[in-house]
Amino acid sequence: MRVFDSNWMQIADYLERDDRIVLPIGSTEQHAYLSLGTDALLAERVSVEAAEPLGVPVLPVLPFGMAPYFTEYPGSMSLRISTYIEVMRDLLDGLASQGFRRIAVVNGHGGNSPIAGLIREWVCRPREHRVQVLFHSWYNAPKTAEAASRFDDDQFHGSWLENFAWTRVAGVEIPSGSAPVIPRSMANDVTAREMKELSPDGSLGGAYQRSDEDMQIVWDAGVAEVRELLEKGWLDQ
Repeated sequence: MRVFDSNWMQIADYLERDDRIVLPIGSTEQHAYLSLGTDALLAERVSVEAAEPLGVPVLPVLPFGMAPYFTEYPGSMSLRISTYIEVMRDLLDGLASQGFRRIAVVNGHGGNSPIAGLIREWVCRPREHRVQVLFHSWYNAPKTAEAASRFDDDQFHGSWLENFAWTRVAGVEIPSGSAPVIPRSMANDVTAREMKELSPDGSLGGAYQRSDEDMQIVWDAGVAEVRELLEKGWLDQ
């Protein structure tokens, strides 16, 4: 149910029987040896796989987020928080005006987490019909994090945790070892230039890769958790 695979009349027909929709959000930023689109690719794919059996439409991923700490790495993009808030507000307003009453925002980038505050404010605005908005960071949700922790407690940006077959870049050889772990407290308090000095290749630490069999277990947990959210995460109307 990718929205891009539908025309507007099909979506209008869908709204006659259901009011759910998924909005994936990600980022375009360095991920060491992985694709610059890793966060966006994963957010959209986990949404599509989760929503497909339910027949819930999935919007194209919003590929730009807030990543000011990575802007020294060429190709990385970052929106100001004020810009991002207004983009998200416009998207939510548009969906609500069309009749969507249950909107799942599936997030693939930690830097986008402040948007949860906007969502909290947005749902409290008086409106004729109640609109529910769920904000779900799929990669560190409880069941997905539990699945990942079976293999390695070091789960950092640009490391094995984001290394799936669909986030790898053709022709790029990924190291087999590990990168030094940059303490989270330090990573959260450095400038973009300091970040690039701390992590020349872009990995914030831990193993660069694990087997595809291990990664499939993590992925399956992520898909199942998003699907459960779409099925059972709503308040009774």
